[in-house]
Amino acid sequence: MNYLSEAKRLVIKIGSSLLVDHSTGTIHREWLASLIADIVNAWQRGQQIIIVSSGAIPLGRRHLKLKNRPLQLEEKQAAAAVGQIKLAHAYQEMLEEQGITAAQILLTLDDSENRRRYLNAKNTLESLLNLRAIPVINENDTVATAEIRFGDNDRLAARVAQMVSADTLILFSDIDGLYTANPQLDPTATFIPEVTQLTADILAMAGESVTEYGSGGMVTKLAAAKIALASGCRMVIAAGKHLHPFTRIDQRGECTWFIPETTPTKARKNWIAQHLQSKGCLIIDNGAVNALRNGKSLLSVGVTEIDGDFHKGDAICILNSEKIEIARGLINYNAHDARKIMGRRSADFEIILGYKGSEEMIHRDDLVLI
Repeated sequence: MNYLSEAKRLVIKIGSSLLVDHSTGTIHREWLASLIADIVNAWQRGQQIIIVSSGAIPLGRRHLKLKNRPLQLEEKQAAAAVGQIKLAHAYQEMLEEQGITAAQILLTLDDSENRRRYLNAKNTLESLLNLRAIPVINENDTVATAEIRFGDNDRLAARVAQMVSADTLILFSDIDGLYTANPQLDPTATFIPEVTQLTADILAMAGESVTEYGSGGMVTKLAAAKIALASGCRMVIAAGKHLHPFTRIDQRGECTWFIPETTPTKARKNWIAQHLQSKGCLIIDNGAVNALRNGKSLLSVGVTEIDGDFHKGDAICILNSEKIEIARGLINYNAHDARKIMGRRSADFEIILGYKGSEEMIHRDDLVLI
């Protein structure tokens, strides 16, 4: 099965060893141009794309004339500050030549774990994708000290995929997939084309990176796979060393696919139902109850009472008129604004709130029946 052609929302992670020319410490422009051409084709057929790109540190290292030796933490941070400008400019230039708007976002793994920052990042990414821009994400290496030490753009990419409910995550690297052992050290290593469960045997196959420019190895890629599969997101590890690496996957080139047992929507609903603590309650009328049971979103006009002090994005219990919980979801308004629009139609929101706001109090994608 050609999983790539089915994808609607993709996150593509690009490793430093592919993007940076080892001999000069500059961007491998021919290779990047070929990948951008692939991405443009996918974008033109309606697929939404997010790029997670390494490369800032090795790019900045050359311009700061830092010698070919292990860098101190503060040197890595300085190199990242210089290199990030060059990295962002390269993506902006090549994407805008094709009429596509590029957007830069700097994140750390902590941004995916802090609830407020997570929601801000998610909303920004969703807005950019809806506006047909292509976000280019990198770690905020000038402050993300632990991430620099461990080189976790693989896991960062998986967290981004989880954040935006992507259905496909592509990890381009200098290896073409998962083997039973490190093929650079063991000539008897066997290639594995598809993984459906991350068993102990699969996890034991991880080796360490042996490249100078890339700081992540198979260990971080399998950690990314664990996050992706739990989120209902397919993941593929593929060699990116050839030109047009995206097209090679599309044409069934050698790679390893990791296949989840669920979908992003089902995984998200399970997370809402089982893993989030409720911060408040909404009591709704019978018409709203019927709408939810028919797969609709919760509109404010059907809300009759609100209890609790909550923030936008918090988990909320939804009760019927008999005070029995029937659903749970992530609310689009804080408690103060929710009370203002309770029982009102969305056409009135801008007058009441001073801003247009979301038409749904809780969107159906963020809601699960109990």
